[in-house]
Amino acid sequence: MNIETLNQQVKRDLSYLAFGSKDWLHPFTHAEGHVYDVVIIGGGQSGLATAFGLLRERISNIIVVDENPEGFEGPWETYARMETLRTPKHLTSIDFGIPSLTFRSWWEAQFGSKGWDSIDKISRGDWMNYLRWYRKVLNLPVMNEVKVELLEPTAEDIHRLHISGDKAPTSTILTRKVIMATGIQGGGEWHVPAFISKKLPRFLYAHTSEDIDFVALKNKKVAILGGGASAFDNANFALTKGVSEAHIFVRRKELPRVNPIRQLESSGIIERYHTLTDAEKYATIAHFFHYNQPPTNDTFQRSSSWPGFHLHLGAPWLNVEATNEGALVTTPQGHFTFDFLIISTGLLTDPALRPELSLIEKHITRWRDRYMAPKEIANPLVDAHPYLSPGFAFTSRDNAGEKLLHGIFNFNYSALVSCGISASALSGLKYGLPRLISAVADQLFLDDRNEILRNYFDYKEPEFIGEWPKSKLKL
Repeated sequence: MNIETLNQQVKRDLSYLAFGSKDWLHPFTHAEGHVYDVVIIGGGQSGLATAFGLLRERISNIIVVDENPEGFEGPWETYARMETLRTPKHLTSIDFGIPSLTFRSWWEAQFGSKGWDSIDKISRGDWMNYLRWYRKVLNLPVMNEVKVELLEPTAEDIHRLHISGDKAPTSTILTRKVIMATGIQGGGEWHVPAFISKKLPRFLYAHTSEDIDFVALKNKKVAILGGGASAFDNANFALTKGVSEAHIFVRRKELPRVNPIRQLESSGIIERYHTLTDAEKYATIAHFFHYNQPPTNDTFQRSSSWPGFHLHLGAPWLNVEATNEGALVTTPQGHFTFDFLIISTGLLTDPALRPELSLIEKHITRWRDRYMAPKEIANPLVDAHPYLSPGFAFTSRDNAGEKLLHGIFNFNYSALVSCGISASALSGLKYGLPRLISAVADQLFLDDRNEILRNYFDYKEPEFIGEWPKSKLKL
């Protein structure tokens, strides 16, 4: 099989499922112009899959907007620096159970079925190419290089999205529903500790989420703060680009070894997480945060095999300062000078950190509003997460916010506490996507139920047109 043959197979499979049938929603008119039924913010794997899921539900008046150029949505060709995905290759995610849409089908169409068994993990580049193919073969409606700056609810149950970008067709988009499929950083912001950001000039450091000029760092010494998987990804990437030394500093005395995601994938927790009580959800994610995500064995081996690789355990950064030689880092083990610092300290989650939510974030319920955890597991990082419905909708902490938040769904990493990893990891997408799609479709139906039911009760179109000869009627 080749790609063209696979493309035809996808179309055939979808035709058997009656994909592309007539929408059941009626157009919603507004004086300002066209109103979408759904706008999806983010054109990465979650946004693309959400669009396909809605189309399967006969909701086609939708658009996906992404601020990046076409083909560069998500992290895979920007700040992700791992060589392979961390997820086992056999896990399916955005195919909705259609075999011809799986990564494996796409891969084997190009490289043959015999080579599949020899793959350990999916390469980062192959995954991005698969997403590009997925978008193209499904003809998904995506508008690139358009950024949503502000979400403004209106009095007519419509949300006005203020947008920017060279390819933005207008300054605003109107929509009934908004889905924030904004990835790992979409529920907050990447975190740089204040003792670094307030003391060092910007040219001396960067967060792992940023564009880093590794060419300029050739033959230089860099330090990486953090002991998770991303720290090792960046160390290996830097060394492959010619950095002379890459030092990883970890505050723990031992590297994390346990990856709770592997247990979640086989335990039933991911797919049944929504049935847990608030206390059980909180305890599950507090435990998840306790471990951090370790580097994969192959990433650790690749990075540690370089002569210039150095690992410092039990070495939190106590202070940093700029010198004529670069950045001076102080740890319990002594002082170290580096040409550049790479910060791998993860992110902070809080709707207040999202500028596009500035008009409504004060109404969004946080976990601290609904549940007080026992002291032994209480974690302010968990408390700041939004408290979502089982269908990923924001909930309001006050009456004033009920109408404002209606129609806004949060399908990104900040759904972690409320909905598990179903929106924040490939392992969970196959379970989270159907719940999201169902919740959005249900809400659209309930919003329109008066008209839909009226049309049902008024329906008088005859279907049966046969007539029995009057001569044979028995009266």
